[in-house]
Amino acid sequence: MQEATGMMFRTNLDENAGMIFPLPYPQRAAFWMTNCPLPLTAAYIDPQGEILEIHELHANDSSSVFSDAPNIYYVLEVNQGWFARHHIETGTIIRTEKGTLGETFIRSTQ
Repeated sequence: MQEATGMMFRTNLDENAGMIFPLPYPQRAAFWMTNCPLPLTAAYIDPQGEILEIHELHANDSSSVFSDAPNIYYVLEVNQGWFARHHIETGTIIRTEKGTLGETFIRSTQ
C-alpha cells in the first residue's frame, strides 16, 4: 500500500530520507503530487542506475511530470532541492548498500 500512496499526505520528510519506486518495466515515467503537501524533487533513473533527468515536483500539483526518456526504470523522490544541495546531477549512478539498483530490487531465486 505504501508504494501506491507514495509520499501522499506526508507533512515532513527528514533531510536524507526519500522513496524509490522500482517500475515494473522501463518506460516513459509520469509522476504527480496529488495530496502531497511537500515539494519534492524526483530523479528519473534508467535500468543501469544512471540519473537521466531531475524534475521539481510542486506540492499538491495533480499535473503529471513526464520523463523525456522512454527507459525510466526507477524514480527517486527526495526533499525539493536535495540533489542540488548534495551536488548530484544527471549522469550520476545510484547504488545502495546492496549494490546496483538491479541487485537491490531483483529478488534472488536461491
